[in-house]
Amino acid sequence: MAEPDTLANNQLTDAVLALVLQVPGSQEQAVAQPALRAHVVARKAARNASLIASSLSLPPGFLGWLTVLPELLGVWRLQAQMVSDIAAVYGKHKTLGREQMLYCLFKHMSAQLFRDVIVRVGERALVRQTSLKLLQALVKQLGAQVTQTVIRKSAARFVPLLGAVGVGAYAYFDTLQVAKTAVELFEREIVIEVEK
Repeated sequence: MAEPDTLANNQLTDAVLALVLQVPGSQEQAVAQPALRAHVVARKAARNASLIASSLSLPPGFLGWLTVLPELLGVWRLQAQMVSDIAAVYGKHKTLGREQMLYCLFKHMSAQLFRDVIVRVGERALVRQTSLKLLQALVKQLGAQVTQTVIRKSAARFVPLLGAVGVGAYAYFDTLQVAKTAVELFEREIVIEVEK
């Protein structure tokens, strides 16, 4: 039988991989001033992420631990939709791929992991398409880091109301970080380098 940390890491890895393999569609359109619209999209997503996270972190103790994965998945799905919408606002939704999605969602947690996937060169961003095997390896490393972060911040779940406020605030600012990364990426010319 797998150890709890290994099991949690595997579940997180599978969840992240499923999330980035299917880029969500968007109802947003390219606009003349994309930064303004991206700001509106980001604030709305951050408020919703805060609501999801704080609501799911209300149950105290052991019940609170059972809501950790659903909370993460809910916030990540919302953030993935936000990244998709920001890409559409900048007119880059058609070229939005799994590497860009993974980069936007998790760069603020581990920029080092993505140094060979997306490289910023002047006003351009070079996106190297990865094989599924390399993507899985990246996500596995990321899963280990996310597991450590979750364990550190999950202590707040043992303080019912105050913990929910803290978890909601974390989700709010985390979502704004994802939005910032997306805007910085989509403001640049994106060059896709196909793996040979």
